[in-house]
Amino acid sequence: MRLQHQHDCLFCVVDLHAITQPYEPGTLPQRTLDMAIGLFASGIDPQRAIVFVQSHVPEHTELYWLLNTVTPLGELERQTQFKDKAQRQESVPAGLLNYPVLQAADVLLYEATLVPVGEDQLQHLELMREITRRWNARFADGFAFPEPQALLSTARRVLGLDGRAKMSKSLGNTIGLFDSPETIWEKLKPAATDPARVTRKDPGNPDICNIFTIHQGFSPPDTVTHVAHNCRTAGWGCLDCKRVLADNMIAALTPIRERAQALQAEPRKTIDLLRSGAAKARGIARRTMAEVRRRMGLLEGGQGAEGA
Repeated sequence: MRLQHQHDCLFCVVDLHAITQPYEPGTLPQRTLDMAIGLFASGIDPQRAIVFVQSHVPEHTELYWLLNTVTPLGELERQTQFKDKAQRQESVPAGLLNYPVLQAADVLLYEATLVPVGEDQLQHLELMREITRRWNARFADGFAFPEPQALLSTARRVLGLDGRAKMSKSLGNTIGLFDSPETIWEKLKPAATDPARVTRKDPGNPDICNIFTIHQGFSPPDTVTHVAHNCRTAGWGCLDCKRVLADNMIAALTPIRERAQALQAEPRKTIDLLRSGAAKARGIARRTMAEVRRRMGLLEGGQGAEGA
């Protein structure tokens, strides 16, 4: 949340990305609204940052198509996330292959210079910079996209509760922002820990324990130190460690859940905030697209060419 006090921030609810996976159309509006509510409940201030829904700013898809014209097919096919997700699908949609190009459009549309990401997105960000260089080399003439850089947090990669794959709703290995204290504890109890620790008397290695990694995101520094010591010395069992983590997660997430419940009771407020955010985002996006269309030689005067 501190980023909104240090930078000009945009937070986009990426519903167009969401539909690259199988989904129920009837549930998508509520899922989109819940994601926005989660952002606001977590502390995003709409007076400081722009929060909007991706599909509410059509320039995202326009720039996405234009960037496709300079994106190498081989680079898309080499993306690790594409190969991983494609293996789990019988029929692979083109949208999954082109997912990183839409990501590039999401960022370049606002001439963003920093992108908060986890380690799993670094390959996509490098492709984004490659797309930027290719577009600039071919079309830049008084206007050029800046090459976006990664902004990594201390939690660069957080595995899901299974301890194998990254946290993912589709894999069912997550704890949700709106989960009740009881649900948080029920999910944590069977979560994977140090695989070498078989019994309570066995010392463990916190450096390879996913529960310890999650502690670093939710527990105070002195507690993290205490957890590491107890793990290495078999001072407590994994269930004791998880109970402390659960208490700290509940303490951190309860205020968010309560704020979310208040927002869910009056959905119109969130919808109005998203509408206002989209209007602000479109103002920036239209200026960018006017420059892009001009540099790419597209005939002025068509729909959406305001300000060209």
